[in-house]
Amino acid sequence: MIFEEKTIETTRIYEGKILNLRRDKVTVLNGESYREIVEHSGGAVIGALTDDDNLIMVKQFRKPLERVVLEVPAGKRDGNENGEEVAVRELREETGYTAEEVVHLTTMYPTPGYSEEALDIFLARKLTPGETDFDENEAIDICEIPLEQAIEMIMKGEIQDGKTQVAILMIKEFLERERDR
Repeated sequence: MIFEEKTIETTRIYEGKILNLRRDKVTVLNGESYREIVEHSGGAVIGALTDDDNLIMVKQFRKPLERVVLEVPAGKRDGNENGEEVAVRELREETGYTAEEVVHLTTMYPTPGYSEEALDIFLARKLTPGETDFDENEAIDICEIPLEQAIEMIMKGEIQDGKTQVAILMIKEFLERERDR
């Protein structure tokens, strides 16, 4: 049986630049309980595919993991941007590329157990190279990886970023369905 929890009260614990944290008192089957919830404006992820099926990817140091992570370009919403605007902006800023074709593949919730963050995932094709425009604190390396190699890297556990895994696997499936039409 599914029980829909109702919020009784909310307490703001933290307000930050990237996220907020609140504690909700909720109704549960046996009375009341608490949920700590991360509020995040959401963002977008963009898998940019060259004409010869290479993914444009980025490597950057991620402090929570204390290591460099291989990812597809992504970023958070600024203001009232929609997902496609975020994806196109991040692709240009992080890689210098612009895309003639941008396709929405899915929306995912990376951690629904404690966060309301939603990520829109896109495929970009018909790319044109250009100049990067990194945020002032970004240090990013750009690389090209064949799509099939990226899938192999996911299966071997070499690509561990969840949003990147979903984007790459969605791109593969999208292309296969497109070819089957």
